[in-house]
Amino acid sequence: MGEIIEFPSNGSTGQGWLALPARGSGPGVVVIQEWWGLVDHITDVCERLAGEGFVALAPDLYQGETTDEPDDAQKKMMALRLDEAAKNMSGAVDAVHQRSSGAGVGVVGFCMGGGLALVLATQRPDLVRAVVPFYGLVPWPDVEPDYRPMSAGLQGHYAEDDDSAGPQAAHDLEETLTGMGKEAEVFIYPGAHHGFFNDSRPEQYAPEASRLAWGRTVAFLRSHLA
Repeated sequence: MGEIIEFPSNGSTGQGWLALPARGSGPGVVVIQEWWGLVDHITDVCERLAGEGFVALAPDLYQGETTDEPDDAQKKMMALRLDEAAKNMSGAVDAVHQRSSGAGVGVVGFCMGGGLALVLATQRPDLVRAVVPFYGLVPWPDVEPDYRPMSAGLQGHYAEDDDSAGPQAAHDLEETLTGMGKEAEVFIYPGAHHGFFNDSRPEQYAPEASRLAWGRTVAFLRSHLA
């Protein structure tokens, strides 16, 4: 079972949920929260990754605050200080790398965290080798990242029925990256909705799409971080 840890964050201190595999070490993965905060679903993803042999750390970008109301979640997301979030995510990359056995780190993000995972991959090309956004694009139009520095391979998971991160936008991202000569592959899940991997929300959860996306994610991370 994982635990909350503190880690250095560019002159300050960040905190997050750390889950270790049974053998104590393995390739490192940073998990970026949805707009709900560091909720049980995100810590469970860390535990599942640990069960697959990864060291997983989810930084707490809301400093302990969570919500289950969409309106409140949107307010928290829009109020998020991106400079502070960047520091915490970068600190998490270093913290998980120090505890891992691999040469690089993976990043998996959901919803808001999918967009932030893309940002992190551009900011830390020195260590981020794989980025896996789930139904996430950058939700702040004025901070669209410069993808040119990104060295990570990308595997994206998107829902067919999604008004915020739909198939066209996902394929546009894929084309942008491949047009730069980068590795990128996007999967679209027919009949699935935004949040389809979140099994704590039965109105959105799609078991078959989730099983398929998880298998692809684990294989992708292993191939890039082993």
